[in-house]
Amino acid sequence: MATLLLALAVVCNGLYAGFMLIFQTGIMPALARLSDDQFVASMRRINESVPRAVFLLVFVGLVAFPAVALAVPVDDRSDSQLWLIVAGLVCGVLNHLITIGGNVPLNNALASSESASPPIPDSEVRAAFESRWNQLHLVRTVLIVAAFALLVAASLA
Repeated sequence: MATLLLALAVVCNGLYAGFMLIFQTGIMPALARLSDDQFVASMRRINESVPRAVFLLVFVGLVAFPAVALAVPVDDRSDSQLWLIVAGLVCGVLNHLITIGGNVPLNNALASSESASPPIPDSEVRAAFESRWNQLHLVRTVLIVAAFALLVAASLA
């Protein structure tokens, strides 16, 4: 059971790390080249589309599976495997905290600016969003790639 849970942890973290890395290296650089109105509209639509069932399952699974894998008693688990799983879980939790405490509030502010009265110019909306969101996203991308690598190492230990 612990092996299956660790495998599921690796899969969820790998899928999420890939998603985050694609945003970091492809999507955000492409959006950066758009005009203010195009950027703001695009990010609003992305933020509406991302939190769907499959995404949420992976998002929860990347923390839940390593946590449950740690909770399952294993007689032959090495100390190194234990600490690699713990470190991977810590990176995943930190990723979630940054996402929930930083990126999601920025996404919500971006969404609410669409119906602001009086309207907020897209240049101001973008200035309040883009740089901070990208900084937070870089940190959470590094964390989730590290979580994935640590969990892969744990599965090989």
